[in-house]
Amino acid sequence: MTDEPYAGLYQLGRASRAPDSPEQAELERVPAPAQGRHYVVRFTCPEFTSLCPITGQPDFAHIVIDYIPDSWIVESKSLKLFMASFRNHGAFHEGCTMMVAERLVDLLAPLWLRIGAYWYPRGGIPIDVFWQTGAPPDGVFLPDQGVAPYRGRG
Repeated sequence: MTDEPYAGLYQLGRASRAPDSPEQAELERVPAPAQGRHYVVRFTCPEFTSLCPITGQPDFAHIVIDYIPDSWIVESKSLKLFMASFRNHGAFHEGCTMMVAERLVDLLAPLWLRIGAYWYPRGGIPIDVFWQTGAPPDGVFLPDQGVAPYRGRG
C-alpha cells in the first residue's frame, strides 16, 4: 500500500465479476479506522453457495463472520466477490468454512475472529461448523450470531 490508504484497491468502484474459484479471488484490506480500540465487525452471508465435491449438487449456508480488527479491515466488495467465488467450488462444508476463516486471518491478522457456518441439510442432516482464533479480548460486546438451529418444518 502507498501513503494513500485506498490506492491499492482495484475492485471497489469498478465493474467486477465473481472469480471462478476461491483460489483466484483477491481479498483486499484497508487500514482499520479505530486502531487501538476493540470493536466487532460482522459480515453475514445468508445465501452462501458451494458444491458437494462428490455429487456436484449445490449446498447452501448462512455464514456469520465476526472479527475484532487490529491494523486492517477487509474491504467488503472483495469479501462479497470471494464469497460468491464458492458457487462453483466443490468442497465439504468444513473445508469451505475453514477456507473462508483462514483466508481472512491470513489477510487481516485480526485480534480475534469467529465464523459460524449454518449449513442447510444434506441427506437430511444439517451440518454446522464453528471456529474461532481463541478467546476474545475482555470487555468486548459479542452479540449472539442470531441464527436459529435448524428445525425443519416442526
